[in-house]
Amino acid sequence: MPPIPSRLAPGRPDPLGATWDGLGVNFAVFSANAERIDLCLFDAAGRKEIARLPLPECTDEIWHGYLPEARPGQLYGYRAYGPYEPRQGHRFNPNKLLLDPYAKQLAGEVRWSDVLFGYRVGANRADLSFDRRDSAPAMPKAVVVDDSFAWGDDRSPCTPWDRTVIYEAHVRGLTMQRDEIPPRERGTFSALADPRVIDHLLRTGVTAIELLPIHAFLQDRFLVSKGLKNYWGYSTLAFFAPEPRYLIEQWMRNELKVAIRRLHAAGLEVILDVVYNHTCEGSEMGPTLSWRGFDNASYYRLMPGEERYLINDTGTGNTLNISHPRVLQMVMDSLRYWVTEYHVDGFRFDLGTILGREPGGFDPNGGFFDAVRQDPVLAKVKLISEPWDIGPGGYQVGNHPPGFAEWNDKYRDAIRRFWKGDAGMRAEIAARLTGSAELFDRRRRRPWASVNYISSHDGYTLHDLTTYEQRHNEANGEDNRDGHSDNQSCNWGAEGETDDPEINAIRRGVTRAMLATLFASAGTPMLQAGDEAMRTQQGNNNAYCQDNAISWFDWERANTEEAQALQRFVTRVTGLRQRLPPLRPSVFLHGGQEVAPGLSDIAWFDQHGQPMTSEAWGEPEARTLVLRRAVGDAEGPVDITLLLLNADSAPQEFTLPEPAYAWRKELDSAEPEAEVAPVEGTVTVAARSVVLLAARLEREGQ
Repeated sequence: MPPIPSRLAPGRPDPLGATWDGLGVNFAVFSANAERIDLCLFDAAGRKEIARLPLPECTDEIWHGYLPEARPGQLYGYRAYGPYEPRQGHRFNPNKLLLDPYAKQLAGEVRWSDVLFGYRVGANRADLSFDRRDSAPAMPKAVVVDDSFAWGDDRSPCTPWDRTVIYEAHVRGLTMQRDEIPPRERGTFSALADPRVIDHLLRTGVTAIELLPIHAFLQDRFLVSKGLKNYWGYSTLAFFAPEPRYLIEQWMRNELKVAIRRLHAAGLEVILDVVYNHTCEGSEMGPTLSWRGFDNASYYRLMPGEERYLINDTGTGNTLNISHPRVLQMVMDSLRYWVTEYHVDGFRFDLGTILGREPGGFDPNGGFFDAVRQDPVLAKVKLISEPWDIGPGGYQVGNHPPGFAEWNDKYRDAIRRFWKGDAGMRAEIAARLTGSAELFDRRRRRPWASVNYISSHDGYTLHDLTTYEQRHNEANGEDNRDGHSDNQSCNWGAEGETDDPEINAIRRGVTRAMLATLFASAGTPMLQAGDEAMRTQQGNNNAYCQDNAISWFDWERANTEEAQALQRFVTRVTGLRQRLPPLRPSVFLHGGQEVAPGLSDIAWFDQHGQPMTSEAWGEPEARTLVLRRAVGDAEGPVDITLLLLNADSAPQEFTLPEPAYAWRKELDSAEPEAEVAPVEGTVTVAARSVVLLAARLEREGQ
C-alpha cells in the first residue's frame, strides 16, 4: 500500500460504508451523538494498527473521509468518542474498536475477552464503570471490498407465489455429511451449489431454498464457555457480510454468488432468513462491538426514563430502533444490497413483528413496512414475516400488510393435533386447509400469504413429531429446561426409536398423511430440510447450539429403503400440487362462486357424502372430513379435487358426494406406491390417512 497520508480528505457522506472508486476509498458512518470518530487501518494480518485518522467531516450526522490510493483488501475499524453516560443511554468508549455497521467482509473473528466490554467487567459499578483497555486484538476487522462479479445472463426464476414450495435449510447442516463433496467444501456456499445437492432439491419438488441466517454472526460467549456453538445464526454481527464460516477461505465471498447463480440456472429461488430485530451485542451488560459504540441511544430502543436499560421485546437483550430513520436506512440498504449484489429472491424476517413496532405498538402501516412496499427493488422480491415477538401485543399472525407472507403457526398446530387424533378438530382443520381465510383474507391478500408448515428449524423434525412426546435437549447444557414444552407430538406407543413394526407403521402412515395435507392445502407450503428423508434430532427440539450430527442432514440415513420411500412420496405430492390447480388456488374460496352448474368453487361433506351442517362441524369425536374444490374459467375445462381425510384409528368408508364425476384416485397416503386408478361410489380410507381424488369437467363444445 502507498504511504498513508497524515489526514483524510473530506470525502462524501454517501454511500455509507467503505466504498472503493478505483482511486481510493470513501469511508462514511452514522452517529448522531459522537463528538469524534477515528478511522483505524490495520496490516494485512489484522494484528497491527498502522494508522489512526480522524474522519474530518460530519454532514447530517454522517461522519466521512476519503483515503486516496486505498484499495480493496484494506482492513479497518473505527473508534468513537463521546459521552460515557449510561444513565442517559450513551456508551461511547474510544478504547473499543468498532466494526463498521456496513462492513461487507470480515477478517478474523471475535476472540472472547473482558476487554470487549465498554465497562469494567466485575467492577462494583458494573456497566456504569469505564474500561480503558484496547479491544482491537480481540476484534475482527472490516475489509474494503470490490463488489464486481460476472453474473452473465443470471436472472431470478420469479416463481409465482401459487407455485412456490419452500425448502428451509441450513447452509452448513445441509452438506456436512455429504461424502461425495470434498471435505474442505462441506458446509460452505460452494457445497450448496454442488450438482448432487441441486439434483436432490429438484427431485424433492421444491422451488425455493430458504437459508437460515447467513449474515456474519457472533459465537455467543455463554455457548463458547460450554463448548457449544451458535449453529442457527440468529445473532447478527454484520448485516452486509456473509458468514465467514460458510466460505472455504474468508476472502472467497463470491462463492455465495456462484451458488446463487447455479441455483437460479436450475430454476430455484434463494430466500434469506434475516435478523433485523436485534443484534449480537445483547443487553446493556453485553459487549461493545459496533452499534453500541457508535450510538447506543440511536440504534437501540431504550427504556423511557431509564435509558441505561434496553427494551427487550426480542428475548435477546436488545431491540433495534427501526423507528430511527438512520437505523431504518441501514436495514433498507442491507436488504437492497443482498438483492442487487447477491441476486437473492426474497427474505424471511425473524421476529418480524418487531419491524412494525412504532412508539404506540405494532403498526402494519409502520415505517418499515411502508418503506419496503414502495421500494422499487424490494417490492419485487418475496417477503415473509415471522409474525410474533415477546413484547406487548407481539402475536400478529394475519395482521401484516399486503405484499408480505407470514409463517402460520396456527396451521402447524392444527395439522399436528388433527393427525394425532385430538377431538373437535373438524372446523379448525377446515380453516387451515383453505388458507386460513379468517386470518389472511383481508386487504385483497391472497392465500399464499399463509406460509404453511408442519415443522421448522425451531422445534421437532417431522420424524421426531411421531417419535417423541418429551423433549430431549440434554446436549444443550441447560438441564433439558430449554425448548418448547408443548409440541403436539405423539410417539404412538414408545418414546424414541423402536423395532416394533406396528408402531413404526403408524408413524410412517401419520407422516405421509401430514405431508399429503400440507401439499393439498391452500397457501405456501414449506418443508424443513431432511423431513423428506426421515431426518432426526434424537428428540432435541431446540438444536440452536448443536453444530454436529444432531442437526446435520444425515445423507446415509437418507439412502435407506424407508427414507427413499418417503422421498418418493414427497416427490409425488409436490408434483400433484403443481399439476392440480385446486390444490393451490390463487384466490380464497368461500363457496360463493358456481364454477359449473351445480358445482361451487368449494364445498364440505361428511364421510357419507352429505353437506356439512352446523351440528356436524361441532361433532367432537368426528375425525373424518371431505373437501371438494373446483377451479376453472368460463370457457376452459374445470379441474376438481376431492380430499378425503380420516384421522380415526380405524378405516372408514366414504361415500362420494353428488354429482358424480369420473374420479381418479391420484393419491392414497396408506398406499403411497399405488398407481392412479378410477373410483366411483364409495372409497375406503385407511386409518390415519388421506385419499386425493381428481376429475376434469370439459365444457360443452370442447
